[in-house]
Amino acid sequence: MQATLNLPTQASSSYKKQSSFLRRKSILNPKLSRSPSSKSIFNPISASATTEFKPVDSIQSQIANLDKLLGNGRSSVHDQQQKQQPINGNSRNNNSRNNYKRFLDALNLTGMWSEKLKQAVEENNILSPKQLQRLISPSPKYSPRNSLGSRWLEYHGSNDWMGLLDPLDENLRREIVRYGEFIQAAYVAFHKDPAMPTDKAPSARHIPVPDRSYKVTKSLYATSSVGLPGWVDNVAPDLGWMTQRSSWIGYVAVCDDQKEIQRMGRRDIVIALRGTSTCLEWAENVRDLLVNVEDDSERSEHGQEHLQAKVECGFWNLYKTRGAHTPSLSESITQEVRRLMELYKGESLSITITGHSLGAALSVLAADEIKKSVEDAPPVAVFTFGGPRVGNRGFANRIKSNGVKVLRIVNSQDMITRVPGMFVNETLDHKLREEVKANTVLNILDNNMPWAYSHVGCELRLDSKMSPYLKPNADVACCHDLEAYLHLVDGFSASDCPYRANAKRSLYKLVHEQGSNVKKLYMNIDRKLNLDRCNSNKGLSSPLALPSPSAY
Repeated sequence: MQATLNLPTQASSSYKKQSSFLRRKSILNPKLSRSPSSKSIFNPISASATTEFKPVDSIQSQIANLDKLLGNGRSSVHDQQQKQQPINGNSRNNNSRNNYKRFLDALNLTGMWSEKLKQAVEENNILSPKQLQRLISPSPKYSPRNSLGSRWLEYHGSNDWMGLLDPLDENLRREIVRYGEFIQAAYVAFHKDPAMPTDKAPSARHIPVPDRSYKVTKSLYATSSVGLPGWVDNVAPDLGWMTQRSSWIGYVAVCDDQKEIQRMGRRDIVIALRGTSTCLEWAENVRDLLVNVEDDSERSEHGQEHLQAKVECGFWNLYKTRGAHTPSLSESITQEVRRLMELYKGESLSITITGHSLGAALSVLAADEIKKSVEDAPPVAVFTFGGPRVGNRGFANRIKSNGVKVLRIVNSQDMITRVPGMFVNETLDHKLREEVKANTVLNILDNNMPWAYSHVGCELRLDSKMSPYLKPNADVACCHDLEAYLHLVDGFSASDCPYRANAKRSLYKLVHEQGSNVKKLYMNIDRKLNLDRCNSNKGLSSPLALPSPSAY
């Protein structure tokens, strides 16, 4: 919903008088004139779709003119006009000026355009007039929803997203954000009802899928294998959701809209997995010793040493352990994929697995198993946000040889993406392996060291310090936050231009979830907008959420 500035009845009743006045030269920018055919006269800051402007000066000159317009007191405009008019001027002109002054007083712009805002614009030269308008009136902006058609395999990673990441392709950006919002829906569904019955099978739950062209077909559960004494449940019955063995972790959804199927070029099956949310899941996360994956092994590129495929113990247990009344996550995913493949047999299908944090690690394990155990599986792509390392280089080679395409979205400030493992410098590791002798030694270490981890797939690297809205010293929680990731993806343009000026994603969710990490400048603007929203909705105290940028 668009936030609007309410005008008093007195201002709206003097429409005709103000109209004649506002068609003159702009006080905010003397070189800017309004077309006589313009219909919008009540917004001196933003231009409507029917307003035509001449070229404007720099941001600094506009802010300077705005300062002259507002000044320390609100009578500066009136005083300036009195100097320009004869003493015995026409009373109609005086009335128009008075009405215009009252109109500015009603807008109360001084509260929004603070000295900090002017200083930020002048010093950093970050914000454009369009961005300022969006911050003042955050109407929803939609990312492009173009037809993928014959290129869907390319956007699904068939060529490892070559040529699409730097600069970031507009269509790929929208797809990444859209899959991230599937994960957000998983978080919302879990936190609305985190508890699960321990004596019977769980009941169905409502999942607010953000894309209306998809329908949910199955809920997914992960079970911890961490042993807890029986007295824990008796001592802390109110904390059962924290100590229970199984938890709802995500869902499977399939595109069921013919227009969207035609746009994407295939029917898409989405598997969305949330991140760590319970104590037992945290306990599994720190069980970081590598374990063999079904005694499988891969030969290194130079054939010098067999690389055993290994993954983190905690991730593997969460993925493979059955619950008292639920199948394992592994069984649920593979069974549902087979069922949907049979249901839509003969159609062009794709499987997209997406996850954040712990869900990112489980997404990679699920993709690997689908390709290994599901016969004639459709193309599988994985989009992960803030994912840790999952296994060793043998597992990474196995993922690659199976044709699984993985795109890791990484924030350089997110420490979760650098754990677990001993070798944290991926670039150095790749260079060392170019030498045959060094590669042989490293392969021996991979097979025998319990923390020899390696990342898989391609990488889209972001940096929260490049956001003009987040504090450069944003804390760990913000750097790992999913909404912060989507904010950075929407703003990323290229490695030499890490945040684009025309970013479309609303700041509303980011401000209200990571307010302590958002620059005070924008928090002050947000407070003003919240007050205006409440006033315009007859005193409603709850803030109004903006629609998702990837919605219809």
